[in-house]
Amino acid sequence: MAIRKVSKETSRDKLIRAAETLMRDSGYAAVTSRQVAAKAGLKPQLVHYYFKTMDDLFLEVFRELATDRIERQKAILTSKSPLKDLWKLAVDARGALLNEFVALANHRKVIKDEIADYGDRFRRGQIEIMAHILASKGNGAITWTPTFAAFLLNSLARGLAVERGLGMSVGHAEALTTIKHFIDQFE
Repeated sequence: MAIRKVSKETSRDKLIRAAETLMRDSGYAAVTSRQVAAKAGLKPQLVHYYFKTMDDLFLEVFRELATDRIERQKAILTSKSPLKDLWKLAVDARGALLNEFVALANHRKVIKDEIADYGDRFRRGQIEIMAHILASKGNGAITWTPTFAAFLLNSLARGLAVERGLGMSVGHAEALTTIKHFIDQFE
């Protein structure tokens, strides 16, 4: 039996985790070098030691989130219930953090460019999964293209997350019941 080495979390890693937590809990405006350092239990100078600018820190938080989501998406192709797993990924709480990055992107071009690149890669992966699902289980019952099916699934999940964040709930139960019924019927 091989023994797995557990690597110790570095100060840099702690800063990234702290920035993600602050961003998720309080919004991107709460992510200052002082707040990040305090949340990480480190000295404020370390933020700029590891990250030249706050944009560099935001990019690292985003890249870790994006990498995790792309890896999880790749695993869905071999899943026994790919549609259900694709939906779970779309509504994942950590993925809701993407909305905060979209808000940040309105003020920072470098973040916007990174999100656009990731979004296109993620959508291509969704389309690949939907093509596989529709080809293997569609039986002509659904005439949607894989691109439309992926876009619809992702848009519904994102819309629910945005509205939930605003405190809205009207129509959510019906939407969730309908998507659950569709997934259960399809898979």
